[in-house]
Order: sequence, then C-alpha cells, then structure tokens
Amino acid sequence: MRTATIKRTTGETQIELTLNLDGTGKCDVENPIGFFDHMLKSFCKHGLFDLSGSIKGDLNVDQHHTIEDTGIVLGECFKKALGDCAGIFRSGFFIYPMDETLAQAAVDFGGRPYLVCNSQLTGVPLVSVQDGKEGTFQTDCFEDFWQGFTNSAQCNLHIDVIRGRSDHHKIEGCFKAVARAIRAATEIDARRNGAIPSTKGVIV
Repeated sequence: MRTATIKRTTGETQIELTLNLDGTGKCDVENPIGFFDHMLKSFCKHGLFDLSGSIKGDLNVDQHHTIEDTGIVLGECFKKALGDCAGIFRSGFFIYPMDETLAQAAVDFGGRPYLVCNSQLTGVPLVSVQDGKEGTFQTDCFEDFWQGFTNSAQCNLHIDVIRGRSDHHKIEGCFKAVARAIRAATEIDARRNGAIPSTKGVIV
C-alpha cells in the first residue's frame, strides 16, 4: 500500500498525519479551524485519499503557522508515499466548476517544487459561528498552505481561479481542482509497467 505517516513538532505546531493514496476519501483529522477542516475533507473526498491524524498550533498568534505547517506535513506524506514515483502518471490537470466560480489546477510530481497561485481572493477573513462561538479562516493563508505543500512534496503546482465572486467558492473550488489533478497524477499508469516517468530514469 502507498501510505505514509509524518509527524512535525515545533515550538509553534504539533501535527501528525497519515495518508493513504489509494483510499476511499475518508478524512478523520482533529482540526481546530472549521473552514480548513471542511477544505481537507473536500480534498480527500474528491482525491479519494484517506487522511487521519491531528493538527495543533499557536492559534493565539494567528492561523498562519498551523495552516502552513499542515501543508508541509501533507506534502511530506505525498513525497514519502510516492517513493520514487515508479509507475505513476506523474502529471495531472483538472478544471472544477463551483457555482459562479471556475477553478483549475495542474500538477507535476517531477521533483522540482514551484507554486503559481492566482486565487483572486479578497484577503478578507471568512467568518463562521458554531455553538455560539465565532470562528474565522484567514484567506491569506490559502497560498501559504499550498506553498508548504509544493516545497515538501517537490512538485510543480499551478492554481488559477478563472472566474468567481465568493471567496468560499474560490477556495473550495481550488481545493477540489487540486485534489482531482493530484489524483490523476498519482494514479498508476498500467501502460508504464512500473517504469519511472522521466527520461532521466529518476525523479530529481
């Protein structure tokens, strides 16, 4: 099975995640940020990845460390689970429509980290209320999450919002588009017969 468990403990965050690339879309992660939890669940559901673990961070400071470090740990999980990338498609692309929003993502697990993120977010935090308590999601952390992911997964990732109005829809549409692109890239290509998908003979 293509699985990985990564634990990251710093003075700012304590994060442990277990990933199964060949899952059924289950997400069982203790996540203190409501909207972020919703995004990880959407990512797993649409990518058919299983993810479990816990996320803790210095939310008394802000959400940046917690969200960025989660991206780092998730990227490390993908890197470890993919190993030498033998037999996979390696690259993937998807356009996801979500109401008025149209989001697209393209990814290449080619060993060279690079992020292009054109999310067109307003930067205004999303506000929610649950059990009488108000919560927020710092939309400016969206790009930080994917930067952490690409750096540690060592992949190219291009995220673009083609059009949209709602920041909620833009972010969620992007998470779903990225999930489907990564799913396409990490699936096994039967015609490749287990070969490494690079003319170099190695992913570096």
